[in-house]
Amino acid sequence: MKPSVGQIVHYVSYGTPGGEYTPQCRAAIVTELPNPSYNDQEALALCVLNPTGMFFNQGIRHDETRKPGGTWHWPETEES
Repeated sequence: MKPSVGQIVHYVSYGTPGGEYTPQCRAAIVTELPNPSYNDQEALALCVLNPTGMFFNQGIRHDETRKPGGTWHWPETEES
């Protein structure tokens, strides 16, 4: 699959070093496709939807392993 602007993906947050907040999977909307200035051609700009607000970031790396650390992946399917 190729991402497109406006598409929903999932973002995995970092969590806090002390563990007060654990890494979480959040819905995110693609706001920009890979930019040639990014080193990773699967890196996107996203609007991440959190329960307490939104944040915008660019250059978010793609990682289907779903490890914590500020990455995006495709939403899980029923087979996942």
